[in-house]
Amino acid sequence: MISLTVNGRQHAVDADPDTPLLFVLRDTIGLTGTKYGCGIGQCGACTVLLDGQATRSCQVPLESVGTQGITTIEAIETDPVGAKVVAAWVGIEVPQCGYCQSGQVMAATGLLKETPKPSEDDIAAAMTNLCRCGTYNAIAAAVRQAAA
Repeated sequence: MISLTVNGRQHAVDADPDTPLLFVLRDTIGLTGTKYGCGIGQCGACTVLLDGQATRSCQVPLESVGTQGITTIEAIETDPVGAKVVAAWVGIEVPQCGYCQSGQVMAATGLLKETPKPSEDDIAAAMTNLCRCGTYNAIAAAVRQAAA
């Protein structure tokens, strides 16, 4: 059994140590807001926060999590920065299809936790998640609004 702290709650997980965190979150714990996109860490749909840092969960083996706290989209509004990001996302009406948006919100929250007043270059460097609908301008606007 491996112990994880997810959204402030302890979970005892019976899974292979090399299982990607994404599948543990979705299939074992039942938190399906974190999405599977590409499986190779490029699209960002699987982004979660590990101790506040945006991380592609499809690339994180369960055994490497250790004592790091995991925050998923299901609990992001309990974080003051996350709540500001969600409010900006809703206010600007960022999503179109919405599939990538949980990962986008997590990446934006991770950025603003690390850099509360990001420059345009900071936003461009941090917001590398893919969006098939092309909502990149709205995403950047929402990050700027949340940072204000």
